[in-house]
Order: sequence, then C-alpha cells, then structure tokens
Amino acid sequence: MLINPLYSLAGVLVGLLVGLTGVGGGSLMTPLLVLAFGFHPATAVGTDLLYASATKTVGTTVHGWRGTVDWHVVGWLALGSVPAAVLTLVALHSAGEQSATTGRAISIALGITLILSGLATLFRARIVATLKRAFGKIGHTRARELTVLLGIALGVLVSLTSVGAGALGMTALLILYPDLPLKRLVGSDIAHAVPLTLLGGIGHWLLGSVDGALLVSLLVGSIPGIVIGSVIASRISDRVLGPILAVVLALVGVKLLGLF
Repeated sequence: MLINPLYSLAGVLVGLLVGLTGVGGGSLMTPLLVLAFGFHPATAVGTDLLYASATKTVGTTVHGWRGTVDWHVVGWLALGSVPAAVLTLVALHSAGEQSATTGRAISIALGITLILSGLATLFRARIVATLKRAFGKIGHTRARELTVLLGIALGVLVSLTSVGAGALGMTALLILYPDLPLKRLVGSDIAHAVPLTLLGGIGHWLLGSVDGALLVSLLVGSIPGIVIGSVIASRISDRVLGPILAVVLALVGVKLLGLF
C-alpha cells in the first residue's frame, strides 16, 4: 500500500481547516476527492467516513476525558441514526453503489447538504434564535423524540454523503438543548459521529467503496494538520474564517449540482 504525497497534502490542508474552524472534515474532504481528484462519489464518501471515524475518535477521547459529552443525547441520536444508516446502506447496495446513476444521486445530495451546511454555518445564530422563538420551551420528552428524528435524518445524510453531522447537527442540537453548555453539545455531536461514521464506513467498505491507500494517505496528512490548526486557531478570528468557509461550502455545493 503506497502513500500518495498529493493525497497526504490534501489531508494536511483539510486537517488545518478542521482544526481552525471545527467544521467536519467530510464537508471539505468528500467534495475535494470528487471534484479535484475525480473519485467516484461513493468511493469518496466511503473512504471519508472511515477517515472521519478515526479522527473523531481522538476528539471523543478528549471530550470524554474532560467530561464534555452528554451520553444521554448521544444515545437518543444513535437510536435514530444507526438503523437509518443501515437502511441507507442497504438501499445503496440495491441501487448499485458504483453505478453512474447512484454517483449522480450522491453528488446531488452532497451538493444540497453542503449548501445547507454553508447557510447553517453563516447564519447559525440567527437560525437558532428564530427557531427557539418558534418552538418555545421544549419539554424533555419532546426533546428526546425530536433528537431521535434528528438522528434518523443524520443517519441518512451521513451514510449517503458523509456530511451533515457537523454544521446541521450542531444547529439542531442548539435549538433542542438551549440549557446545555455549548462544549457539551459539541462533545456530544462528535461522540455521536464516531459510531455513525464507523458504521457507514464499514458498510461502504463491505460494498467495495473504500480506497485503502487513499485512506492511509489522508490520515498521514490530516492528523498533523488538525494538531497544527488547533494550535493556531486562537490566533485567527472566527468572524473572518466562518463566513469564508460558509461561502466556500455553498459554492462547492452549487458546483456539485452542476449549476456552474
């Protein structure tokens, strides 16, 4: 298994951005693999899911050690996301994951999800404030029910596109759990992503949609990239990076939809 320096360099760049902004690597890595390197969308998604499970395991370990994971929230999310992910993988297998039609469907779903992620990143505070007023005070029972539904949506999105658990999931959690500290919501979102991305990645691997050499090359570059990005994150304002990243995500989404 040879390590491709070009793919490792891509891993470094994506890792830097993840460390700087906290945005999930799938939002950046999957479209990069499809648009820049020409991988089939299914291969890009499957490889990125295993890549994400490895990197998020490190993040979960740190958050768990610091006590910033609400395992009840993680459990309710997983209750919806795990069966939804399995059903999505079965549907992909039935449709023929490596076919041109399935590839186009994944690209469209990825493009739409990236545009929504860009909007959620750019207007998160406004969206959360507006929906909080619309929903009012959500009781514990209702919050759990909605969390399971959120898990179902994320299970489908992440298994199909490898994107959605970060920007979209966090925005929804901020609405459902306004009383929980932000760091516990972030930790819970990352912890939930580990079994979800691992399950999705293994499913895609069983379907033959994971490139092992690509996976190793990405990890070799991304791990030091994330460390470096995390170290220098405090020196760069989120007010600068956030809007730029949101616009990039939206433009990449539009490109995947073939609108320009």
